[in-house]
Formats: sequence, structure tokens, C-alpha cells
Amino acid sequence: MNDSPVTRHTIFQNSLMSALLDGIYDGEMTIGELLGKGNFGLGTFNALDGEMVIIDGVCYKLRHDGTASEADLGEHTPYAVATNFVPRIRRQAPQNIRRADLSAFIDEMTPSENYMYAVRITGHFVDVTTRTVVKQQKPYPPMVEAVDSDEEHHFTDVSGVIAGFRTPIYEKGISVPGCHVHFIDDDRTGGGHVLDFTLAEGVIELCPGTNLDLRLPLTSAFSGANLDPDDLDEQLHATEVKD
Repeated sequence: MNDSPVTRHTIFQNSLMSALLDGIYDGEMTIGELLGKGNFGLGTFNALDGEMVIIDGVCYKLRHDGTASEADLGEHTPYAVATNFVPRIRRQAPQNIRRADLSAFIDEMTPSENYMYAVRITGHFVDVTTRTVVKQQKPYPPMVEAVDSDEEHHFTDVSGVIAGFRTPIYEKGISVPGCHVHFIDDDRTGGGHVLDFTLAEGVIELCPGTNLDLRLPLTSAFSGANLDPDDLDEQLHATEVKD
């Protein structure tokens, strides 16, 4: 396998993960604008009003109760990552594989760990464990406090899509290092931020990213945010892994 992608490809990002951790939950970008940046992605909505996943050019809101529906194009996002998904690397997944083992399998698929990858896993799942943030009220608490009221949801014997990004460690604080993924079922009625899963059978597709288009907010809240906390690793683990 080649040790580098052969075609340049841009991944767009609105704001920083470290800003979200610091409680910057209101953004200027609309979902309509975001969809102009890509047909695939994830993120959240203003006031942390649900998780976001973009599949085939449609943006879905994944709510706290585990339900999902199409998002309003006029809604705003404080943090999102999007790209036009081109499946340049494709593999059949090993059967009945858990998330941790599949993450290692995906790492072996990548030509280099130093690039970004959009990841799409389509198939039938034995189970998927998710959680979804609750809409927050001002004054906004830091994200480590906001996720305390998250509820886990368990989807079993379900077909769907897991979508997200595998991000290099050097982007820590800009994005979520490692695999950050969201799930939505084939009916587009349920999903959330993925904590764990077992994939019965499915296909893994990767879209390598070589260029990062980063848009920073023009707000006083962002200007005054603490974007380099001493406990960044702990905050990322508490909010994104939650084990």
C-alpha cells in the first residue's frame, strides 16, 4: 500500500473542539451554509441541542432521547466537520467485530496516520451504544459538566451508518483525536454519538483528507475562550469517550 494519499482533498471544520469544551455553544454558521462545504460530516447544534450527522447531503439532528430527524437549514452550529465524501479506500469488515478491534482494522487500512480520514461504515449491527447531549441553557457550563446528564441508548439488530472522522493526534484541541463517529439507522429515525458497537457485517469506506479548511468564529465568546486548558486530554476523554 502507498504511504500517502495520491489526490488532494479538503476537509472543512467550523470552530475548534477546545472552544466547545470551554462552553462556546453558539455559532454563526447555518446548516445550509455547512452543507455547501460537504455532503458528509458531523457536529452539534447551537446550545448543544443534539448531535449532528450528515449523510448523502442531508443533515440530521440526533436528539437526547435517541430519536433523529432532518435538521432545519436555518439552524446554526457551533462546531462541525464536513467534506464531500469520495470512498477511495474500501474494505469488507470482519464479521461480528467490536469497535476497538475495528478501530485497529481501520488503522491498518490507512496509508498513513498523519492524514485525516472521513470514515463511513455501512452495514448491519448487532448493537450500537450511543449518547446524545442535552440542550443547554445560558450561562453555559463547560462541556464536561454539560454531558453529565447524557443518557445512553442501545440499538440492537439494526442496519445503519456510522459516520465521522479519524483525526491525527497532532490535531488535538482543533478536533477530536482518533475516531470520532456518530450513528444513524437506515430509517433515519434514531442515532447518536457512538460509544461502542458490534458490527455483524458491513463495508468500511475511507476518504483521505490532505487539506484542512478551518473557520474560526468572530464572536467575543470565542475571543475570550480558554483554548489550551491544562487538562485537555482529560476533558476530551470525559466528553467523547465517557467510559
